Amino acid sequence: MIDYSDNRYFELFEKQKSNQFAIGKTNYKERLKKLNSLKTALEKTFKQEIRDALYSDFKKPHLETDLTEIYPVVDEINFAKRNLKSWLKRQKVDTPIAMLGSSSWIINEPKGVCLIISPWNFPVNLTFGPLVSAIAAGNTVILKPSEMTPHTSKVMLKIVSTLFNDNEVALIEGEVEVSQELLKLPFNHIFFTGSPQVGKIVMKAASQHLTSVTLELGGKSPVIIDDTYNIDNAVKKIIFGKFLNAGQTCIAPDYVLVNESIKEAFNTSFKKHLTEFYSENPSESKSFGRIVNQKHFNRLKGYLEDAKSRNATIACGGASEEKDNYIEPTLVFDVSEESELMQNEIFGPILPVKTYTSSQQVIDYVNSKEKPLALYIFSKNRKRVTEILNDTRAGSTCINHNLLQFLNHNLPFGGSNNSGIGKSHGYFGFLEFVNQRSVLKQHTMGAVDLLMPPYNNFKQKIVDLTIKWF
Repeated sequence: MIDYSDNRYFELFEKQKSNQFAIGKTNYKERLKKLNSLKTALEKTFKQEIRDALYSDFKKPHLETDLTEIYPVVDEINFAKRNLKSWLKRQKVDTPIAMLGSSSWIINEPKGVCLIISPWNFPVNLTFGPLVSAIAAGNTVILKPSEMTPHTSKVMLKIVSTLFNDNEVALIEGEVEVSQELLKLPFNHIFFTGSPQVGKIVMKAASQHLTSVTLELGGKSPVIIDDTYNIDNAVKKIIFGKFLNAGQTCIAPDYVLVNESIKEAFNTSFKKHLTEFYSENPSESKSFGRIVNQKHFNRLKGYLEDAKSRNATIACGGASEEKDNYIEPTLVFDVSEESELMQNEIFGPILPVKTYTSSQQVIDYVNSKEKPLALYIFSKNRKRVTEILNDTRAGSTCINHNLLQFLNHNLPFGGSNNSGIGKSHGYFGFLEFVNQRSVLKQHTMGAVDLLMPPYNNFKQKIVDLTIKWF
C-alpha cells in the first residue's frame, strides 16, 4: 500500500472518496438540480464577473466570452437535461439463445473520484464543460484550472465554492506543482485538456494507478481549399476560425493548403476581409484579443522570426507590441518545412499557407504528420471531399466551415492518438465518466448447466450442435 498522507491534497481526496457512493446514488432530478444551479451561475449571477475576468487575463472581447465560454457550457447543460433520464436507465441487451433462461443489461455507474485539469485558452468552457459530464454521471470532482488565467480561476473558485460542498466538487488554484501533487493520487478518472507533451506526463502518472484518462490534446489542424469553393466565403470563415481568441484555440486552422490556381485570389481576399473584421489596425479593434502572457508572446514572435530567417514571405500582418502581448493577425507564404511554424502547433494568430496541385499531394502531406485534432475541407466537389475523408485520419472534420463541429453535442469531440484519447460532449462526454457495467441474471436452468462435468459423448454432441447452429 502506498502512503498518500504526506500529500497536501490527500485529505480533500479522502473526503470525496468517502462521499462518492452517496453522490453516485443521486437520481437524475438531484443531478439536474446541480446542473441548473451551475447554469444560473454562468448565465446570470457570475456572467459579468466572468466577462471582466477574461478581459483582465487576455483582453477577450465580451461577445467572444459569451459565444465561446458561456454558451457551450450552458448548451451542454441543456443537452444533459433533455437526455439524462434516458442515459441513467439500465440498457437492456439481447442474450444469445444458447443462454436461454437469462437476461442481460448494462448499468452506467459513476467511475468515482475524478480529476479535471483544464487549460488557459478557454478556461470556463474547458473546466465546466467536462464538469457537466462528471456531475451528470454522478461523480465527485476536483478541478485544477490553469495558473495562466488567474482572474478567471478566482471567479471559477467563487462559483464552485458557492454551489458545492468540497466533498463533492472542489477547485484548487496553483502552479504546475499543484497538478503534479494531484496526479500522484489514485483518482478513478482523469480528464486533461492541453498539449500532447503534457498529455504524456498525465498518462504516465495515471498508469501508476491504472486510472482511466480522457486526453483532449491538439496538433496541427489543416485547412484544404480547392478551386470549386467560393474563395471569399472560405476566407471569411477561416479568418473567423483562426483569429477567434487570437488564434489560441486547439481546433483553430493551423495551416492552409490552397490550390495553386487560387493562391493569389486567396491572398487578395484574405487581406480584404481581415481589414473588414479587425480594421486597418487590429491592435485598436475591440474584436481582437491578446496573447495570454509574455512567455507565449515570445514563443510566437520567435516562430515568426524563425520563418523569416528561412525566407518566408509575410503577406500581411507581422507587427507586435511586447508591452501588450499583442501579435497582429499574420499571413505567411513560402514557409519552410523545417520552420517552427510547420513543426509545432502554432496556437496564435499566425497562419502559414502552402500550395498544392493535386488531391493526392494534399492527402500525402496531411498523412505525413501526426493525426490532427481537426481537419477542414472547403470544396463543392463531393468526390474529392469523400476521397480526402477516406484517405486521411483526424479527430473531427468540418466541411465548408471550421470550429462548428465543437458546438454540436450530438457529435463526439476529441482527437486520435497524438491529438487525444477519448471523447467529450453530450452522451460521449457522459460515457467518459461512467463505467458501463455489464449484468447478466440467470432466471431458470440453462444449457450451460447441462454441460458441467463429468463430460460425456452426449454433452459433446450438444456442444457441437451449439457451435454449428447458435
